[in-house]
Amino acid sequence: MRIGALASGTGTILESLVDAGLPISVVVVDRACGAEKIAERAGIAVERVVRSRFDEGFDRGAYTDLVVAALARHEVDVVVMAGYGTVLGPSIHERWAGRVLNTHPALLPSFKGWHAVADALAAGVKVTGCTVHLATLEVDDGPILAQEAVPVLDGDTVETLHERIKQVERRLYPRTVRAFVDTLDARGGRPGDEGT
Repeated sequence: MRIGALASGTGTILESLVDAGLPISVVVVDRACGAEKIAERAGIAVERVVRSRFDEGFDRGAYTDLVVAALARHEVDVVVMAGYGTVLGPSIHERWAGRVLNTHPALLPSFKGWHAVADALAAGVKVTGCTVHLATLEVDDGPILAQEAVPVLDGDTVETLHERIKQVERRLYPRTVRAFVDTLDARGGRPGDEGT
């Protein structure tokens, strides 16, 4: 079972997946970032598929096809998003249907989108958390695999709350990915082999 990881940032989520001993074959990034160094230190191949446009001229479908090609070169069975900054188009969900996992810093279906932590604070909720789910074409809308609550404390800022959520993510996400991969393995789970 081979995992392809998508990352854009400092790589703390990726590092938790690597430290858990998950079988990551490649890390695909959309920009130069800290995640590349984490992958390189772990001896994991890195593919940089740079997103050069952030305006209405961005061709999401063509860009996604490049990401799919990079993952496919490493024959991955499962894709995990580890703080990836680009929403991808249909081809990744077609190629790895039901096999793209994501972690989100809120208790979905509440607070979808990029500003989940700030939105939770603005709403005045007393509890938020993190969700591991199957990614679909609709952002933050796929089936939920695991969730864990994180209390909102008096005086919390976006930064302090997000850091406590990340601490939970770094534990919950690797554990959930491991269980998902083990379930596929038990079913003989290479793509197209389900039920054999």
